[in-house]
Amino acid sequence: MKIQEADAKSLLLAQGLPVSAWEVARDPEAVKAAAQRFFASGAGRVVVKAQVLVGGRGKAGGVKLASTPDEAREVGSRILGMDIKGITVRKVLVGAAAEIVKEYYLGAIVDRASRRIVLMASAEGGVEIEEVARQNPGAIHRASADPELGLLAFQARGLGLAIGLRDPLLNQFVAIAQGLFATMKANDADLVEVNPLAVVAETGADGKPQQRLVCLDAKITLDDSALGRHPGLEALRDLDEEDPTDAQARKLGINFIHLDGTIGCMVNGAGLAMTTMDLVKHFGGEPANFLDVGGGARHETVRGAMELILADPKVRAILVNIFGGITRGDEVAAGLIEARAEQSRRVPMVVRIVGTNAAEAARLLEEARFETAASLDEAAEKAVALAKGAAR
Repeated sequence: MKIQEADAKSLLLAQGLPVSAWEVARDPEAVKAAAQRFFASGAGRVVVKAQVLVGGRGKAGGVKLASTPDEAREVGSRILGMDIKGITVRKVLVGAAAEIVKEYYLGAIVDRASRRIVLMASAEGGVEIEEVARQNPGAIHRASADPELGLLAFQARGLGLAIGLRDPLLNQFVAIAQGLFATMKANDADLVEVNPLAVVAETGADGKPQQRLVCLDAKITLDDSALGRHPGLEALRDLDEEDPTDAQARKLGINFIHLDGTIGCMVNGAGLAMTTMDLVKHFGGEPANFLDVGGGARHETVRGAMELILADPKVRAILVNIFGGITRGDEVAAGLIEARAEQSRRVPMVVRIVGTNAAEAARLLEEARFETAASLDEAAEKAVALAKGAAR
């Protein structure tokens, strides 16, 4: 689950990381009011940033500076409502613009190969890290955190030294890097990214100029499977930007991933779903989705799953592959019959149901004149042929 920058900053702040103050506004007048408060507290300029769950906001015109409250209002009116990579901007973040001296990148990810949290740092901050990795992979430095001890101070210092930091900024970097690891652990996150982690010039309490590291941006992706352990984090889900199909799948308790093929797949069990997709490709087709209705699926769930599949206009055929253990074959068959009676467009379907109540399922499907198959190989081959025939 991706969360907006403002919410990501809140999670960083909870772990004691240095984050610049911000406010979220949903209309131009609120942008102006927020800007007035920052100017009153001594800001020279404010930044207005589109809150959307995609990268490249700056290039798209979604990040602008303003020198007066009225200018902030005007900038906000232009950003709010704009389209960035297919997403409409409905809110913006307003904050004091920092005097940036240097930008760095710092991120933490779950590395499944090493089964550890890996910290990554680069002196080439402020740009998309994917571009850095592609064009200059040597500019990215890594350290693997210990599963029990976490990111140790010497590891964090090594990362800081590798990107050119020295005291006192190096000591600040160590605390921030360890805070990033703490944020990952505390929230069961898959990704925590600060880009840029900036050296900013400020005036100290003694009136003298000083520099410090500040998290100017934040990106966090949470593990959906762990949200049950963090009930408060579910509220951070931005429903305005969530795909309606994904939202419906979550409501039904279905594991659903949209793909680019033409054969819709409905299966119970993740392993069986992967096998089904492999066989579709083996016979020359392309799966349109990964869809696991889970164990014990009732006919209402099956009907809902079919609606998800048919919502994709590219689907030309549907392959249903059910192995009945807890799941009852006759329940699945009843759901398929209901779904076909209600569907808005006719799409050919092949059904293979084995296991619990498979004989009753076969009787129901035969009476309803469904195309069936005795084996998975036969079902996949038939579905591919039907999809190719529909494309002609």
